[in-house]
Amino acid sequence: MKLHLDNNGSTNIVTGYGADHVMINKVRHDGNLLLTATGIVSGWAPGGYAGLTADDFAAARDLGMEIVLIGTGSRQRFPSPALLRPLIEARIGFEVMDLAAACRTYNILVGEGRAVAAALLFDALA
Repeated sequence: MKLHLDNNGSTNIVTGYGADHVMINKVRHDGNLLLTATGIVSGWAPGGYAGLTADDFAAARDLGMEIVLIGTGSRQRFPSPALLRPLIEARIGFEVMDLAAACRTYNILVGEGRAVAAALLFDALA
């Protein structure tokens, strides 16, 4: 069965991903970022997973979404609850998953018209 995403052209969707990048509407983006249906914040969480701060999640909170999908690279890793406090206090739902699952889940939720952000982290390259 072939599936085709119906995109009106103004919605950001993930069209591909790899260990060091994500394709959004067929345009490559390198580095950690925040993604919403209408915007891309490059340079998010410059310290990578190991350098995450509460301020990184405050930036995600400030997007005004109802849910934030946190993609933690090639494997699922759970940030400390202290780091997630900005989301918790704002009563914003969040899910932690690996990068690939976050990209797929983001596409499903944005396709449903949900107010969702993807906070995408890439593994540090050696």
